[in-house]
Amino acid sequence: MWQVRRKIGEAAKACGYSIEEDTVVPIAHLAELVKATHRLADRGNFKVVCYGHAGDGNLHIRINHPKHKNSYNQPEIQKILNQLFEIVKSLDGTVSGEHGIGLIQKDFLPIVFSEANLNLQRTIKKAIDPKNVMNPGKVL
Repeated sequence: MWQVRRKIGEAAKACGYSIEEDTVVPIAHLAELVKATHRLADRGNFKVVCYGHAGDGNLHIRINHPKHKNSYNQPEIQKILNQLFEIVKSLDGTVSGEHGIGLIQKDFLPIVFSEANLNLQRTIKKAIDPKNVMNPGKVL
């Protein structure tokens, strides 16, 4: 079983699921996140596969879109991800469970974090890295 679990990401990529998001919700909301993600995919005419660390509510969501294979600078995918993260927020979740916030996810932070929280994160980043040499262009 562990071998299968460890190969899911590779199998998803091999099947064309090239866009991956890392979400986390309280375990009690995990099933609803899976269902809502599939409803979103049905409405948007794309495929989705969900897997991850169910024991802690962390769900990797991989998208196989017929027109777009990445999300960077793709307005159609950005709209989908915005809807996805609104769902995650409604389930008391956040946009990253373990992989951290990259360049793509940073635009979605205002969905799940207040402006005060984001300002606090920026202040911490500036205090630790005043010259912005560590992870330039990223929040933390």
